[in-house]
Amino acid sequence: MSSLEKIWRQAVLSEKITIGQAIHNLNEVSLKIILAVNEVGVLQGTISDGDIRRGLLKGLGLDSPIASVIRRNALVVPPELGRDLVKQLMMANKIWQIPVVDEKNHVIGLHLWDEIAVLSARPNLMVIMAGGRGIRMRPHTENFPKPLLNIAGRPMLEHIIERAKLEGFSRFTLSIGYLGHMIEAYFGNGENLGVQINYLREESPLGTAGALSLLELIPNAPFIVVNGDVITDIRYGELIDFHTRYNAVATMAVRMHEWQHPFGVVQTEGVEIIGFEEKPIVRSHINAGIYALDPTVLSVLAVGECCDMPILFERLQAKKQYTIAYPMHEPWLDVGRPDDLIAANNA
Repeated sequence: MSSLEKIWRQAVLSEKITIGQAIHNLNEVSLKIILAVNEVGVLQGTISDGDIRRGLLKGLGLDSPIASVIRRNALVVPPELGRDLVKQLMMANKIWQIPVVDEKNHVIGLHLWDEIAVLSARPNLMVIMAGGRGIRMRPHTENFPKPLLNIAGRPMLEHIIERAKLEGFSRFTLSIGYLGHMIEAYFGNGENLGVQINYLREESPLGTAGALSLLELIPNAPFIVVNGDVITDIRYGELIDFHTRYNAVATMAVRMHEWQHPFGVVQTEGVEIIGFEEKPIVRSHINAGIYALDPTVLSVLAVGECCDMPILFERLQAKKQYTIAYPMHEPWLDVGRPDDLIAANNA
């Protein structure tokens, strides 16, 4: 249990306590909020210093029950709501704490302004797969590695690192292969970017997961893996938090993709026509090329073996390991073809 969790759990009190007991808790715990629950732990509302002061001004005493000062319509959020949206809710409603509740309205966390507003350092490793030959990007990649192709005047790989750096990530490992010496010469040890960069050198192509088998030091916490040609505003820290919250061994970021059939679809049973659908829209989740992994997944990889991420997930599922999807809605572009590079530069 984290130190923050130990603290907020002290603020979860029975709705049957007195105002005097509430004042004592507010002074002792120093969170400036009480989370009042019923006998089965369902949140009934919150109490702040201001709520108690208003109650005392109305003539309530220290022995009065807190029921009359509970804020019954307290703003709460589900666990999957992202950091930025929580911060916006706090600012819009001028509040400094928001309880996190599950689907049964049990308290499972507490967002504090001091925690939300301050960027925390992320000790988690980020591995960026930058070893591919970029065949679909030719002629741009005939003598140049795709991750160094410029978007808005900087290599796309630098955009990925800078985006993660904004969220507190500072430890990176780049998996390099095709023209990898050019990537290594450009980034070095990461000092110029204010981060730490190490390298995995693929002697032959190892796929989108196989290079992880070359890690000499096994991470001691969940880590991020991202393809080196994915430009996105995804919150990598929130992906890690989501992965940890659900106790998954592997989490895949997915995006909703819509595709409209160019023709009217005829629905049949045998030879009988039973309906029509004019140019239907098909919606499905696609792999966004971004993952959060527990270090234990490395045990299903053989050193130097080519393996793609979908195969890694299938191996984990065959072992009855818990793998989940992280639905993302942020801007995302897989720079796989020359047209994608043009689109990225025009965005």
